[in-house]
Amino acid sequence: MTIKIGIDYYPEQWTPELWEKDATLMQETGVAVVRMAEFAWSRMEPTEGDYRFDWLDAAIEVFAARGMEIVLCTPTNTPPNWMTTRYPDVLPMDEQRQIIQPGVRGHRCNNSYSLRMLGSKFVEAMSQRYAKHPAVIGWQIDNEMHYQECHCDTCNRAFVAWLQKRYSSLEELNREWGTVVWSGEYSSWAEVTTPLGTSKPMNPSYLLEYKRFCSDSVGYLLGWQLEILRSNCPGQFVTHNMWQYPNSLNYYDLYKELDFASVDYYPNELYRDYGDRFPRNGALTLDLVRGIKRRNFWVMEQLSGAQGAWMPIQRTPYPGLIRARSWQTIARGADMVVHFRWRSAAVGAEQFWHGLIDHSNVPGRRFREFAELTREVNRLGELLAGSTIITQVAILHSHDQHTALSLQPQAEGGMHYIDNLSSMHNAFLKMGVGTDVINWTEELDGYKLVIVPSLFLLNEEASQRLERFAAGGGTVVLTNRTGVKNMRNVCEMLPLPGLLAEAAGVVVSEYDSIGNSEHRIRNAEGHTFAAKQWCDLLELRGAEPIAWYDNDFYKGVPAVTVNKLGEGEVYYVGTWPEPAYFYQLFEGILKEKDLAPKLQLPEGVELSIRTKGEVNFLFLINLTNEQREVTLDVPYRSLLTSKRSEQKMTLPALGVDILTL
Repeated sequence: MTIKIGIDYYPEQWTPELWEKDATLMQETGVAVVRMAEFAWSRMEPTEGDYRFDWLDAAIEVFAARGMEIVLCTPTNTPPNWMTTRYPDVLPMDEQRQIIQPGVRGHRCNNSYSLRMLGSKFVEAMSQRYAKHPAVIGWQIDNEMHYQECHCDTCNRAFVAWLQKRYSSLEELNREWGTVVWSGEYSSWAEVTTPLGTSKPMNPSYLLEYKRFCSDSVGYLLGWQLEILRSNCPGQFVTHNMWQYPNSLNYYDLYKELDFASVDYYPNELYRDYGDRFPRNGALTLDLVRGIKRRNFWVMEQLSGAQGAWMPIQRTPYPGLIRARSWQTIARGADMVVHFRWRSAAVGAEQFWHGLIDHSNVPGRRFREFAELTREVNRLGELLAGSTIITQVAILHSHDQHTALSLQPQAEGGMHYIDNLSSMHNAFLKMGVGTDVINWTEELDGYKLVIVPSLFLLNEEASQRLERFAAGGGTVVLTNRTGVKNMRNVCEMLPLPGLLAEAAGVVVSEYDSIGNSEHRIRNAEGHTFAAKQWCDLLELRGAEPIAWYDNDFYKGVPAVTVNKLGEGEVYYVGTWPEPAYFYQLFEGILKEKDLAPKLQLPEGVELSIRTKGEVNFLFLINLTNEQREVTLDVPYRSLLTSKRSEQKMTLPALGVDILTL
């Protein structure tokens, strides 16, 4: 499929006369796909069983007549008022067993019988109506699914049933969770509930299993819709638009049966009031999404203007940012980029979540930039079609590790799993080395280097897979807080790093949770680096030290080691060093593996390579507001200008170029 640009559109919010004008302008601009209907349940079913699709038929026809394809959405994220009033079990309950009243969206219990009954009837009717429509190419289930923790009777019964499938008996559950602590043993399944009240701390095994159950409950909501869509719409794709990480859901499970992954991409530098919980580079978000199914993906909502709904209005995108970030998504594996939204909403909660056209309805700078982008993509889309990203470096990501470490923070003021993963990913990003970010359960064939942040929870299967990979010639980089617990979230009575101690050739004699206290490590060349969060004091059991602590009572104790294992090696990083250390560590490994980058990238410039047969397409994207100079290994031809580049090329602020030999 050729690479295309699309638009998110809400016909229910505008008049049919405006549909016509909008569709004509979209056609002139080169828009290929329109997504609609994800929040329009009350308009399509104003009262129970009264399905009214005539207006949607008309809207689809307006855009289809101008050559655009349609993606429809199931609107289960917004149960209508008649439903929540007549069927109160649709609404979730909080941990105090109080009903969570309808909000702007997402007000539903994922396990509600009434939601499934009424939702199934609706999805059945909608999918049958549009299953053979020539313009409808696929479906998005729901919108930005996350779990709303619910403690209603239905969820309590479902949680117990879920546990009974995982444990052979209540006795096994008591034993595996260690409920003997604080007299928490269960004598009957009737005593088991979801985590009620606000008492802390609770049993960590119990809490982790509840979080897993919540994620599976979202999968249940998606699953019954997928079953209907697969049955009625065999020729149309089905996906879901995930919110970017960190996220409450295990998307690896959620996407198993979907055709491809989709993401809503709002680069984090615009979220200045949200703190630092978003990945520090958008590239990580995109690499994570591509890794969910290890194939190309869609962006179902792409930045188009300043955000403002749940926060004060953020900065407007700088000139060039919309284009640069859109090309960034394509560079990292997106085959479709759908922009949110065509026009800023005049009504409702998202009035100031700006679209391409402001409330004035006069196309301005952002729209002109979008039009330029669309022309470029339409010109190059067929040439780039079928290209993929092939790398020999993988970073393992685990939703379970993220959840477990969130439940029990290991160090004061930080040590967030996704942030640490991001800092390692950043080292490769700055070098211009592509990385796959994949589920930690995936096979590792085809890679030469595998980065493994904090396997806090560890099992035999994962440890043996990593050992086989290293013994076969691969390089593994482990970090501290590996092997602490089993998959039930229970501490292992083994020297750390637990099941991987022999492969790493070290054991942890003691550890020090230093939090924000800055310590220093020294490498073999005598260079020192700052380190925070954590210090494992390592005893050598076959490994060679390559960095040592340089202060405190453990000055001179190994901090980073490497152990020969078969044809490969295993590195162990016992602390969390500053980015400069990771850069030099990974740079050295890449040189040994003949994977060293050939281009010299200045700060803020990203390189990503898509490959099609024997042809490589090099995407260079300057994500800074200043001009940057890039040194190339050889002259290339620009696909955007058709000119031959010099070996030193200039990228303007937020500039983009696509090169090939």
